[in-house]
Amino acid sequence: MFFTKHFFSRTTCIFSAALLSLSLNGHAAEIVANPDARPADDDGQGSPWSLGAQLTYVNQWHPDFRAPYSGTNSMDPAARNTNTTDITLFLGRRLWKGAEFWVNPEIDQGFGLSNTVGMAGFPSGEAYKIGENRPYIRLPRAFIRHVIELDGDSKETAAGTNQFANRYSANNITITIGHFSVPDLFDNNSYAHDARNDFMNWSIISAGTFDYAADSWGFTNGAAVEWNQNDWTLRGGFFQMSAVPNQKVTGLHLEQNSIVAELEHRHEWNGHPGKVRVLGFVNRADMGDYRDAVQLGQQTGTTPDTALVRRRAANPGLSLNLEQEVTTDIGVFARIGVNGGKKEAYEFTDINRSVSAGLSMDGRRWGREQDRIGLAGAVNALSPQAKAYFAAGGMGVLVGDGQLNYGSERIVEVWYSAALTKQVRLTFDIQHVTNPAYNRDRGPFPVYGVRLHAEL
Repeated sequence: MFFTKHFFSRTTCIFSAALLSLSLNGHAAEIVANPDARPADDDGQGSPWSLGAQLTYVNQWHPDFRAPYSGTNSMDPAARNTNTTDITLFLGRRLWKGAEFWVNPEIDQGFGLSNTVGMAGFPSGEAYKIGENRPYIRLPRAFIRHVIELDGDSKETAAGTNQFANRYSANNITITIGHFSVPDLFDNNSYAHDARNDFMNWSIISAGTFDYAADSWGFTNGAAVEWNQNDWTLRGGFFQMSAVPNQKVTGLHLEQNSIVAELEHRHEWNGHPGKVRVLGFVNRADMGDYRDAVQLGQQTGTTPDTALVRRRAANPGLSLNLEQEVTTDIGVFARIGVNGGKKEAYEFTDINRSVSAGLSMDGRRWGREQDRIGLAGAVNALSPQAKAYFAAGGMGVLVGDGQLNYGSERIVEVWYSAALTKQVRLTFDIQHVTNPAYNRDRGPFPVYGVRLHAEL
């Protein structure tokens, strides 16, 4: 069901090419093919080059489910099976002391279930809003990071994805500028943030109410500054929003923008580390008001459409993000978020209130220390203004059934990730969905998934 000839025929040759490229014409001695294996030099500056690669294949399937009606943005009630594949190179270069340049060329292929619509908390973080049957090349990241050392003890950071092994003062200022994803820096969580390695549902790996600036793939242009001081980090960023909601980010226009700020505190509880993050954002762009759209629809006898009432406006949001190691093998997390709810969702998804929580555990208790298991749930809700809009037949970023018998969208996700080798993981994932797209008339149904992830 899951691993098809379609996957192997289109990805094996591409991934082989990625592996061959690691040699870089005999300069492999300067390449961090396995970054975790190489510490920083005594001066904190190792090799000037780093090259890594990853492949992620996700297949998801749901059976038939009850749906007396469907709209433009509805999940198809007939049984569906879709897959996505992405292959990424992580190429880095040290520029000067404290500065790095990273570029991530990527090849993508495939679609999310129902072309990535039908659920506000969509079940695959690897599925973009733009899909293709044939592999295509894009550049999700190209950015510069510069660390300015302050006082404090020296701290070593291990090499990893888009990260050299370095040794800097614990207190520092880090500047990132270029093309990247806002969640690369904001709303992070050790247990639920990476659709390639842990949970997959959009409203579990991120705060569903965080309508962060992004193109249809989740990336944008921007700059961020992080001030790290002892157990605290204060970070802020300014990012370009797309010219039209849920579309590509093209050119450089800053009149439509998003400002994000986050305060993080690191602590220990009974000797176990934890973090608390408070995030706020304000989006400023031409966006439609739900009430205006409904009123215009009533006056004209047509279906409400936020595209017809867009004008310059601001939409704020706030979220709380918690993580805590409980024992050496178990960690728990939770997010609570809210946004204005009066304006249309602009970039991410149609969620105005959201709560998610769960736990992650490694397999040392059953002799599989590198294996991991996760369990989490999310409850997503709409504002009164959004409810009225969708009940009148309006369409959003991901949801819109043409009518609405409202109920909060509820999702439970459980997964098991088995380490096949040090570099390759196979994950089995099950999500149970109640009231997809906030509609009591549709579902419930399960989503079954399998994920193959390899890193070099």
